Amino acid sequence: MKKKTIIVLAVIAIAAIALFASAKSTYNTMVNLDQDVEQSWAQVQVQYQRRMDLIPNMVETVKGYAAHESNTYESVTRARAGLSDAYNQARDLQDADPASPEAFDRYNNAQQALNRALSIYVNAVHEAYPDLKADTQFANLQTVLEGTENRIATERGRYTDVVKAYNIAVKRFPANIWAGIFGFSAKPQFAADAEAAKAPHVQF
Repeated sequence: MKKKTIIVLAVIAIAAIALFASAKSTYNTMVNLDQDVEQSWAQVQVQYQRRMDLIPNMVETVKGYAAHESNTYESVTRARAGLSDAYNQARDLQDADPASPEAFDRYNNAQQALNRALSIYVNAVHEAYPDLKADTQFANLQTVLEGTENRIATERGRYTDVVKAYNIAVKRFPANIWAGIFGFSAKPQFAADAEAAKAPHVQF
């Protein structure tokens, strides 16, 4: 009887150790993946902020160049108003929590709207002021903005990859059991949007 009790206790102890090891390994893996997601998301935000910082400079450069023009171009004025609205909306949502699907969608939609408004604005400027391409300051801003759009696309791609790895880890059995216990849940992804994947047409 005593021997059987020892065996049962040994089995329980081994099972407990195995469960602890599994829980510890899974938890640490999820923490690492979660940190990868956070770091990647921060890089996406850095590039979005870089674009936010460039847009006012571009608008001011265009306004300065066009100051000598006697005509008011309705298309540019209207496009600038749309860009301003989209810019303010994106700015107000800069601190969105990527762990919240609703907040993530609002943030993503605001950035896509800003991207489209910027494209409309630069195209309107192109039509109104075709000689602006000769302005060195504007040309430099154009180059930096194009580079920023490429960086945004790159960082969004990296974010998609790390979120995919994280979500797979969270959803796979038996890790999904521990994920539920430890409070790890799947994170939202960027919605496929053909327009957002394209850099604004700022060619002059």
